[in-house]
Amino acid sequence: MTELRRRMIEDMKLNGLSEGTQRVYVDAIRELAKYYRRSPELLGEEELRQYFVYLEKERSLAGNTIKVRIFAIKFLYSKTLRRDWPVLKLIRIKKSKKLPVVLSTGEVRELLSLVRRPVARMSLTLMYACGLRISEATGLRPNDIDSRRMAICVRNGKGSKDRYVPLPERTLQQLREYWKMYRPSIWLFPSKTGVASIHNGSVSRCLKAALRQSSITKEVTCHTLRHSYATELLDRGMDIRIIQSLLGHQSLRSTMIYLHMTEGAKQQVHDAVNRIMASL
Repeated sequence: MTELRRRMIEDMKLNGLSEGTQRVYVDAIRELAKYYRRSPELLGEEELRQYFVYLEKERSLAGNTIKVRIFAIKFLYSKTLRRDWPVLKLIRIKKSKKLPVVLSTGEVRELLSLVRRPVARMSLTLMYACGLRISEATGLRPNDIDSRRMAICVRNGKGSKDRYVPLPERTLQQLREYWKMYRPSIWLFPSKTGVASIHNGSVSRCLKAALRQSSITKEVTCHTLRHSYATELLDRGMDIRIIQSLLGHQSLRSTMIYLHMTEGAKQQVHDAVNRIMASL
């Protein structure tokens, strides 16, 4: 570990950032260093400006992906390196107004069945079955599974908050079968070395490989599984405030987006429009 990375991780801990956020930020800085092939400590303000132009124009990354990288780089330069550069205040990302992609239960079943790596498949299963973010799933430890209460304790989620989410019986059965095969100790989903948890990027690549083999044509990411979980619960009549709590959303506004995506809501609109047109 470089001295710069060590200092940044210490600063992130002091600022109360979750372990998941720390991993994402470190990855973002690693990408920056890889792009310029030297330490970010040696870069100038204009080089940062050109890097963000590259991210937005040449790689066509999603707004949220660029936003995370901006936050990571801003943290490094403003907090750890204490450089108050105007370019860090200049960069802004427009909020996306697109509705998230949602999968049917059949599509989820097909996709998960094609994930070859068992560790990745089980972590993806929990993202769907329990509505977890990717960092929440990969950061689980065996003692976070409470089989007596049929729940999972999500520790240090977004906003550094803990929460419990229901654990389906079928998923608990799958977890038990998984544990018998791999006997994980420190991390529920360890990396190949076993020293750390499986990397978020490894899980994402496994999902993308499965997607290429499937019949699904939608643009799917790990977060799609979480969107699908929330939409399915709404479709089955679950109160939206309960879903807000399960997802760990601080604002109800974040959860409200799923109201536009349920089959029940679509059918209600369809029926209403049909009644209107029938009277003409």
